[in-house]
Amino acid sequence: MQLKIDRESRVPIYLQLKNQLRSLIYSGELSAGSQLPPERKLADSLGLNRTTVLTAYRELKADGLVDSHVGKGTVVLPVLSEVSDRYDGYEVPSFRQFFSQTAERANEPLLRDLLQMANRKDIISFSAGISSMDNDPVEALMGLEKELLEQPEHFALKHTPTEGLPSLRQNIAKLMRERGTNVSPDEVLVLSGSQQGIALSAEVFIDPGDVVLVEEPSFFSALQIFNAAGARVVGVPVDENGMKVDVLEQLLKRHRPKLIYTMPTFQNPSGITMSLERRRRLLELAYQEKVLILEDDPYGEIRFEGPRLPSLLELDAYGYVIYLSTFSKILFPGIRIGWMVAHKQVIHQFTMQKQLCDLHANSISQWIVDRFLESGSYAEHVEKLRKEYKEKRDIMVEALMNSSIKGLEWTKPLGGFYVWCRLPEGTPHMALLVNAADRGVSYIPGTAFFTGGRGGGYMRLNYTYPDKKDITTGIQRLKAAIEAVSRQPGKATEGLTDIKPIV
Repeated sequence: MQLKIDRESRVPIYLQLKNQLRSLIYSGELSAGSQLPPERKLADSLGLNRTTVLTAYRELKADGLVDSHVGKGTVVLPVLSEVSDRYDGYEVPSFRQFFSQTAERANEPLLRDLLQMANRKDIISFSAGISSMDNDPVEALMGLEKELLEQPEHFALKHTPTEGLPSLRQNIAKLMRERGTNVSPDEVLVLSGSQQGIALSAEVFIDPGDVVLVEEPSFFSALQIFNAAGARVVGVPVDENGMKVDVLEQLLKRHRPKLIYTMPTFQNPSGITMSLERRRRLLELAYQEKVLILEDDPYGEIRFEGPRLPSLLELDAYGYVIYLSTFSKILFPGIRIGWMVAHKQVIHQFTMQKQLCDLHANSISQWIVDRFLESGSYAEHVEKLRKEYKEKRDIMVEALMNSSIKGLEWTKPLGGFYVWCRLPEGTPHMALLVNAADRGVSYIPGTAFFTGGRGGGYMRLNYTYPDKKDITTGIQRLKAAIEAVSRQPGKATEGLTDIKPIV
């Protein structure tokens, strides 16, 4: 492959590179499935900055000519034939020019690739934040087809109100009362997964330029959603007691945010639980500064040790908390049913917004969850998960201890799905990600959970999804990857939060 750069040309160098590669792809010299050289290697061979090569590759990707995959690099895609590419002299449009700024801000191919790895048989996935398939409550589906057909007018196959199936809202209100909060069905909105609640919150509350305060590190999808909405996302550091409310107080006065996003119980990714004292102080600050709190609680019921702490919603006296939770972490991952609890006025506005995108959550999924709650099997199933996931957590922690990876630190969470690790100082985190994938193990890098591309010194490991027998093997593969990249020259990674991982 011959590439030439004319430094005297007025055409930008990245565009020269893109156009030459584009010609090679269309000519067939670079065929579908072939791999482009790594950015750094090509940059060195041409005497260019790596950023220039990266920009050219991104342009090719935007034109649909290449795609990038963790562990595979940048791969050429099949191109349209000349007949398809042109018709009466017209060409297939350059789609990128039609994409909105919101769409551009939403691009995150790295996470897509990592999450896709969860379905590969040759990969031990510590990246998927989902429940174990071995614990799906299949009894919830027993006799489903028969009941569906016997229902009057096939009730479960018809539309439901946008707010959700009335009986399901009643059962969720009952579940919330068991969680310590007196909730009426009118204060419940059924969602297509709790992540939809974050997206709706961005649509309802956020205008471009508004500030959202988030824990740092924080749930990567929340960061993506707020960034795509055009918000200024400002991180609040956490320590072993959760969000640092003294820092929060300063940021509230400086930025006057629209929203505070928090996951106070078994936080994703750190596994940390906010102390009761800080929960109360957080609410007090929200009241003083008149800022709403979006409380995300997908893992609160997966508690292994320690006392149960009240949710922010349970402590809230004035309606400042908008509460999100989900059945996807407890029942089938694909069930995609979550819910929101908030003041009736907020529920009304969110209902109006929700009906613009999906009218209502999937009827059959709502009916399955309602049926399972009504059966009285929910509490028993949660208890089963607690025992199973505690055992898996202990296997992972023991494997980390036995691995004796010099300089690696980690949390031992009291519940939830994740072990949060600080990598040995100086570990080149992108090289580690690729090397680990080559060895058949995946994880989510810390950069996904921080604003501004920081956090390379951390990684999140999920212990609920992989088989017990694979957890120790996966940690051994990670150790081999860390040792391999540590022998290579690389940039030191940053230590960017006040979290002190505890063994």
